[in-house]
Amino acid sequence: MPLQFHRAVENMEIWSARSGGYSFVISLQSPTGHGFRGRFGYVASWRPLDQSRGSIRVLGSPLQSFAEAKDACNSMLNYLRD
Repeated sequence: MPLQFHRAVENMEIWSARSGGYSFVISLQSPTGHGFRGRFGYVASWRPLDQSRGSIRVLGSPLQSFAEAKDACNSMLNYLRD
């Protein structure tokens, strides 16, 4: 089953999803404006839910669209499950 993302922070472009013991987050960053600063695009990251450690950026981030970021997260989840 694909990850089901929901808006995690009101008034910011941050979405999260959980599945199979992993947490995934997608955030929009831009060089200007509100939110996270950096090269424009959608940054996807993941981390195990049972460990208290930082997240790991999904390869290819930042991505050009939210759909690409979701696909990257689903691909990473499939890789982690295997």
